[in-house]
Amino acid sequence: MNAYVFPGQGSQFPGMGLDLYEKFPLAQELFENANDILGFSITDIMFEGSKEDLQQTRVTQPAIFLHSVILSKVADGTIKPDMVAGHSLGEFSALVANGTLHFEDALKLVSKRAEAMQKACELQSGTMAAVLALEDEVVENICNETAGIVVPANYNCPGQLVISGEINGINDACEKLKEAGARRAMVLPVGGAFHSPLMEPAREELASAIETTQFNVPECPIYQNVTASAVTDASAIKENLISQLTAPVKWTQSVQQMIADGAIAFTEVGPGKVLQGLIRKIDATIESKGVSISE
Repeated sequence: MNAYVFPGQGSQFPGMGLDLYEKFPLAQELFENANDILGFSITDIMFEGSKEDLQQTRVTQPAIFLHSVILSKVADGTIKPDMVAGHSLGEFSALVANGTLHFEDALKLVSKRAEAMQKACELQSGTMAAVLALEDEVVENICNETAGIVVPANYNCPGQLVISGEINGINDACEKLKEAGARRAMVLPVGGAFHSPLMEPAREELASAIETTQFNVPECPIYQNVTASAVTDASAIKENLISQLTAPVKWTQSVQQMIADGAIAFTEVGPGKVLQGLIRKIDATIESKGVSISE
């Protein structure tokens, strides 16, 4: 079975999508449509903007979504998923790929999500930290023992867990994690505490937008971050997508479950190769590659 996976925030790069725009009339049409929907020229920022320009949450999230979805559409003849998954933001790209969401509706939701998360960051400051070479259980216990809001946020692969929460709490936890033997416990250059209770205002705002959007019956299962299991019910997909903002991304568990359910090859659709690297660390025996396109 072929699994297709879609990256999240952090995979952006200056110039992203320009090759697609120049090669494919369909890509040009979809990018221009996106500019109209968003109300600003995201293509200018993607194609010509700096690394700093692309790091703004309101730009990063729709930019990665657009790159992933447009890449999947121009390579449509070769993309035949038996199952899909997306890392955080990537779930929206995955839901377009499996027919649950229309392109325009998904882009509107991604834009709303980015704006809501940006506002939540401004309401209450927070941060995240990457923890390397510790057992998940040790990290979880230290999070529980640390004062304030400090929670596991991204189970990326064995030995790589990202934590999220209040700034003082994250700093304290990093010291404890180093003492416990972490090879690294490093605060990340992010704008807020994603996938933590500090995103509750964003969750509430996104919920109303998701609840009024049409979700179709998917053409194949999506393995969602919140459950790490196959989901095909449209109402359950909505609930999980809403919960995702304040819950951890169970990426390791999702990939393991996809393999258990018959995945023999993973294809990453979108900018960068982050997910390919994580999948190899989760199971080195499984094929993992990117999308190849031709005019």
